[in-house]
Amino acid sequence: MATARAAPAPANDRSAQHHRNIEHLRALMQQTPASLTGNAIGIALVLAIFGGLSPPLAIGSWGLFSLLAWLARLAHYRRYLSRPDADAATLSRWRRSWRALVIVQAALWGLASWLFWDLGTPYHDLGLIFIVFSYCMASVQLLSPQPRVFLAFISVVLVPMIVRIASDSSHGWHWQLAGLLSIMFGITALMGRTYGSALGQAIALKARTEELAAQLRVEMAAAESARRAAEAASRAKTQFFAAASHDLRQPLHAMGLFAEALRQRSRDPEVAGLVNSINESVDALEGLFGELLDITRIDTGGVEVNPGPLRLRELFGRLRLHFEPIAFEKGLMLSFRGGQHVVQADPVLLERILRNLVSNAIRYTDDGGVLVSCRPWQGGLRVQVWDSGIGIADTALPRIYDEFYQVQSSRPLEPHQRKGLGLGLAIVKRLADLMQVPLTVRSRVGHGTVFSLELPAGKAPRSSEPAAGNAKAPLGLTLQGRLIVVVEDEPAVREGLVVVLQAWGASVLAFDTVAALQAWLVTSPAARPDLALVDFRLPENQTGVDALVALRAHWPGERLPAIMVTGSSLGGHEDQALAHDYHLLIKPVLPNKLRAMIAFKLGMR
Repeated sequence: MATARAAPAPANDRSAQHHRNIEHLRALMQQTPASLTGNAIGIALVLAIFGGLSPPLAIGSWGLFSLLAWLARLAHYRRYLSRPDADAATLSRWRRSWRALVIVQAALWGLASWLFWDLGTPYHDLGLIFIVFSYCMASVQLLSPQPRVFLAFISVVLVPMIVRIASDSSHGWHWQLAGLLSIMFGITALMGRTYGSALGQAIALKARTEELAAQLRVEMAAAESARRAAEAASRAKTQFFAAASHDLRQPLHAMGLFAEALRQRSRDPEVAGLVNSINESVDALEGLFGELLDITRIDTGGVEVNPGPLRLRELFGRLRLHFEPIAFEKGLMLSFRGGQHVVQADPVLLERILRNLVSNAIRYTDDGGVLVSCRPWQGGLRVQVWDSGIGIADTALPRIYDEFYQVQSSRPLEPHQRKGLGLGLAIVKRLADLMQVPLTVRSRVGHGTVFSLELPAGKAPRSSEPAAGNAKAPLGLTLQGRLIVVVEDEPAVREGLVVVLQAWGASVLAFDTVAALQAWLVTSPAARPDLALVDFRLPENQTGVDALVALRAHWPGERLPAIMVTGSSLGGHEDQALAHDYHLLIKPVLPNKLRAMIAFKLGMR
């Protein structure tokens, strides 16, 4: 029959026990100076009290061996100090040798009780009991975490004294005193057990705390690594969307331009209808790209809020310039009220919010108009976008800010009303939350909707650009006699721009790089261009800003009007646009938007 064998202790339990042993040794070594000091005082007292009472050989031998044991413990402690980085095996070996020295010293104190008892007066005996028992009490803190060593220590120290007193029949009270010392022996053992248990728990708790701290550091490092990976993935996703958006906008931009050129060359109504369909598709795709990129930037923390004083007249002028042709095509009235007010808000984010709201208002309104207004409200300003559109049912209002949610109407929606991903209002809500601006909505089905933003009033800036609120884009724009310089590296887009601008009556000089433009400038052309239309991203790590700098440096007088076209809607161009005095259009640019912007820029001269 096979003999049952005890299962080995788990490796982690053995490791924990070993760690506790090492921690206890360090605690012992930290208390060694106090222990050695107490021993030295005790030895000195015994020698002083019994030096003249004990035979010289006995007191001398005891003192010599006690001193040797004391010096051995001191050397042991100094060795520990000299090697603070000793390995675990060495520390375990020192722990065993430390125990042996302590037991040797305990035996010498037990021998002192036997050698020096009853050599003088009862006061001498009482002093001996006091010194020896004090030594035992001091060992409680030092040895109690090692129950067997502690019990052996107090036994070696006290048992010889108890036996010596019990065997001393010269005193009638020797049995009582021996019994009292036996009780004190039991109390000391109980104290050591209680203290040792508490200290063991404290050491175990410390070890567990250090283990948890190490585990926490590992998990924090893993979490930090995961956070950095997530941020890198988020940046990569944003950059991917930006790159994909830029590359896809280019052919869409060219498509819109060629469609307009086709319209100019053909008077066939069917062709005009096809061009309109193409332009609507391009516009829808542009909206999808913009919404996807905006929601990605917001979710990845790529949008910063930089509030400042903003004249609403300037903002309303840009909105009018952008949306008035669209509203006109639908037969809607687009109105602005309260442009004289100044709000304290991030100009880029507020414009993005209002663009989305006005775009939605025009999309879902077939009769009447859209009003953008600002008026004082409860110590601040309330900016509102009103429309007379189809309205939103009460049951749908709680969900209108959800991603990919589109309001269902009681009547079939027109094709231009169904386009989009349902992200516009989600973007509006998130941007309003970033700005910490209250956003509310009221609506009646069949009557219209109003969105309200409550903004703090701002202090008017000292200077601003010329007001654009009254610049109405003429739809029948003619550029007869105008010279326009185009800098665009994409051949299809460049060709489309040339065709469209020439169809509108302009003379066009087109270049694909800044170097080609500079080569033309070297010939010192006499005619100063009326407008520069440049792409932002150009070959050889150059931008449209470089092209504008070269043009304006050649004609340093009156500021040359400029329009910058880019396929990137990540933002960051606004500061450059202000610094270099140009207006920005995001590809794909529909011909009516381009026509309105050109009219606005030429009207500023």
